[in-house]
Amino acid sequence: MAPHRHQASLEGILNFSGPEFLPVQKRTQAKQRFYSIINYCRTEKPPDAAYSRPLLVQYTYEYSCSELSQDTFLRAFFKSIDLDVAGGDIDFDDNGDEINEKLTSFAEFLLDNFFIPPSAPRNYHPLHLSAVQRAQGPVHEFVGTPERLSVLRGACLIRDRHRCVISHAFDRKEAIIRLIQQGSNAQDDEGHQLQGQQLMFLEVAHILPHSLTQTDSDNTLSESKKSALMILNMFDCDVSLLIDGTNIDRAFNAMTLTCDLHTIFGNFQIYFEPVPNQEHTYQIDTFLPAAALPEFRFPITRTLHLTDDRSIDPPLPRLLALHRACILHFSGAGEYIDKILQDMEELGAREGGSTELGRLVTLRLGGWLDEAVST
Repeated sequence: MAPHRHQASLEGILNFSGPEFLPVQKRTQAKQRFYSIINYCRTEKPPDAAYSRPLLVQYTYEYSCSELSQDTFLRAFFKSIDLDVAGGDIDFDDNGDEINEKLTSFAEFLLDNFFIPPSAPRNYHPLHLSAVQRAQGPVHEFVGTPERLSVLRGACLIRDRHRCVISHAFDRKEAIIRLIQQGSNAQDDEGHQLQGQQLMFLEVAHILPHSLTQTDSDNTLSESKKSALMILNMFDCDVSLLIDGTNIDRAFNAMTLTCDLHTIFGNFQIYFEPVPNQEHTYQIDTFLPAAALPEFRFPITRTLHLTDDRSIDPPLPRLLALHRACILHFSGAGEYIDKILQDMEELGAREGGSTELGRLVTLRLGGWLDEAVST
């Protein structure tokens, strides 16, 4: 079977160079040491901790998209806590407190430099960043992106047939144009009568946020955003090359959604699981309670549309896999991030000093605060 045009169009972006696999025996030892550290630190969790740092680290490792990505994560983790990636049993009686402190620091680094920014990063920690860089090998120079959302929106609307990929609501703006021009004869993209169909205003939703590669006023990426992109590479080696520069605004990193669903998707509360052996078909589910979205009965199965000539790339499964927020959900960090973002909106300290003032400051200094509302 000849490859689809959208597959060929990605060939110039993909770069499979990267860090090496761990030898099998060393990987086995590294995993044993990793889980012994996680289990120890979980028993040492303070009762008032806002979220589980060990679980955040554990799920970051487990949800890395390939064995190579997991090997890269293990290298970075052990470099960050100053331990060999392989070796014998760890003496937690003598070193447990220090290891727990370093794991906590590593988890905070991941939270501040990756998990918070996609939800809307920013304690810049050169020690952990250096470990991530060394684990990945030569550092790619990331390129920022200018604004080009209008073209992207038009391409996604054509590919998605002017419908929200989840609700299937038709774009109200396009419907108004067709109804004015064609009256009661107006049809949707499949040739069905528009009258009586559900209409809503639709938006282009980035799978990985547009803000990841949005440049500063001097047209450069901040160090915090470079950190986020390097951490992203730990989940899926070299995936940042797919979204480098203007590539983040290509159709394979976007889909059409209603305004409400765009917000929920952007908050990582809706996710797409691929249906086995069915190309471009996904089971869509949510972490939200059913009462929060009463008009839907999740999970929903949807097959995403393609253009007849394959000239517009469909959403890339590799990026949808990265979007899933399971790590935040299962570690409890999601609620913690929601609290920070709520404080960020209010921009004021709560009574009792509960606002994370330090994180709000670093969010602004890192260039994330002003752009956190939309992708």
